[in-house]
Amino acid sequence: MKTQELFKEFLKEIADSVSGSTYSVWFNDLELVSMQDKVITIKVPLPVHKQILRKTYIDLIDETMFSLTGINYEFNFVTEDEIETEPKDILKEDKKETNDNKTVEWNTNLKPELNFDNYIVGESNRLAYVSAMNVAQTPGTIRNPLFIYGRSGIGKTHLMHAIGNYITEHSDKKVLYTTSSAFKDEYAGISRQEKGKDTLNYANNFKNKYRNVDVLIIDDIQFLVGAELTQQEFFYTFEYLHQQNKQIIISSDRSPDDLKKIEERLRSRFTWGLPVDIYPPDFELRCEIIKQKLENTSIKDKINRDVIEYIANGCPNDVRQIIGTINRLLAYTAMMKPDVITLDFANEAIRDCVNVNIYQENTIPHIQKVVADFFKITVEDLKSKKRSNNITRPRHIAMYLCRIETDENLEKIGFEFGGRDHSTVIASIDKIKSELQNNTTLDNMLKEIKAKL
Repeated sequence: MKTQELFKEFLKEIADSVSGSTYSVWFNDLELVSMQDKVITIKVPLPVHKQILRKTYIDLIDETMFSLTGINYEFNFVTEDEIETEPKDILKEDKKETNDNKTVEWNTNLKPELNFDNYIVGESNRLAYVSAMNVAQTPGTIRNPLFIYGRSGIGKTHLMHAIGNYITEHSDKKVLYTTSSAFKDEYAGISRQEKGKDTLNYANNFKNKYRNVDVLIIDDIQFLVGAELTQQEFFYTFEYLHQQNKQIIISSDRSPDDLKKIEERLRSRFTWGLPVDIYPPDFELRCEIIKQKLENTSIKDKINRDVIEYIANGCPNDVRQIIGTINRLLAYTAMMKPDVITLDFANEAIRDCVNVNIYQENTIPHIQKVVADFFKITVEDLKSKKRSNNITRPRHIAMYLCRIETDENLEKIGFEFGGRDHSTVIASIDKIKSELQNNTTLDNMLKEIKAKL
């Protein structure tokens, strides 16, 4: 078999083994560069692909190629730049601007402590993280604007600062982070200036600040509601930057379609690139966040998994609640000085910070895991394009349970099952509903699965 034909067969096998969305994001654009001396070199679109393929999918890649060839190959992932040119050292200068022959520092407003290295990734924010990495590595070329939305306190601002910090560290591009409230206040300042030269200077300085940038990051765009003139000015700023292929990154507590009081022409432009949502962190992600927040504290070695899970269960809404709870525990520990932090001690310390009735809510990933374990298949099987009965039936059941056991909409359920259309989800749910009318075996099976949930 010729190498290119082998590689096509390899990709086909991969497509049958992962969900449609996973294949589309990580495998669809791979290209074979060479295959010699038991080393396969593959071109990837972006550096983030190298990281994810090596970290998450290398076992699947090894096994798939071995099944086709019987040879244990080593895989080398490269970007197009790495193929064509040797790496070059780039000497970067501090970003400075000249104003009236005076050199002044440019203030990005970024918080350097908010970066990709300390951003904890889970199922609820993985797509947003990958999209943010793509934008950070190639600003102004894809996903412009990047529109990140979700409820308050779940990491949108951290992700935006991480993008800005990555760009400033790896390029000489000019980055500006601001909030919509700050933008609105500065624009309103024009009208507060006395008429004359000062007004003109203020207006010009305002436009230069927001239009003479390579990357504009604007947080909480929903606060432009009710400010029609500010919306108009932001529209002109958006248009100017977008036409110059400058990267725009926006966050909101709701999707573009739900920003009903924002001008239609602005809302339509928010969807030009990629709107991506972040969901509240699931239980496992909350545990990882708590462990990270405890990493450099005095109680790191005094606390066990039970206490971490207690905090995670009691703070289901957002990261800010988790941080507040940890701060309360740190303060109480500093006062009481226990040798170890037991569950009873933690309960006494933070009972006012956590929810009294704690339980693990059913989520789509949780239901997928329980159903997959029940039928002795994998979650990836449920998300895949496989149509054998031993996969299709569990998939229908999982979709049905996701609909009745969670508050998620049909589009979200379809997305989590390999990017399927909502009509496919409806058909699966209706099939199970119809069978339940006369199938006692199925009814008992669902009761058993629900008990495990």
